[in-house]
Amino acid sequence: MPSIGRVLETSLYVDDLDRSIHFYTRLFGFEKMVSDDRFCALNVRGEQVLLLFRKRGITEPMVFSGGILPPHDGDGQTHLAFTIAAEDEEEWTRSLSEADVPIESRVTWPRGGFSLYFRDPDGHLLELVSPGCWTIY
Repeated sequence: MPSIGRVLETSLYVDDLDRSIHFYTRLFGFEKMVSDDRFCALNVRGEQVLLLFRKRGITEPMVFSGGILPPHDGDGQTHLAFTIAAEDEEEWTRSLSEADVPIESRVTWPRGGFSLYFRDPDGHLLELVSPGCWTIY
């Protein structure tokens, strides 16, 4: 089997694209790379792309000069996690509080490490996780 690399893109489907862009750029400092009325691509530390799609915004194939983007959409509350350094917990707790983003839960993992859970404006469950949660992190 040929080898595969890392996950490059993660997608969330949102009701209000501008509201979500504001949330992710303000809270995390993600830089907007490209956007239009259907989506926004955010730079996550120069390593990954967080794609925010307006719900029901890409339900038909999109023809580009380079090919066709198949339609896709999503609904419901999903989950994604961002890594943080363990020593940054206090600063993240303060930053979330200052941004009026309540922490829903804090979990200490059996292998070590912890997670802070909170929601974005669409109810997606976001996690900040420190090293020790998984054997690979």
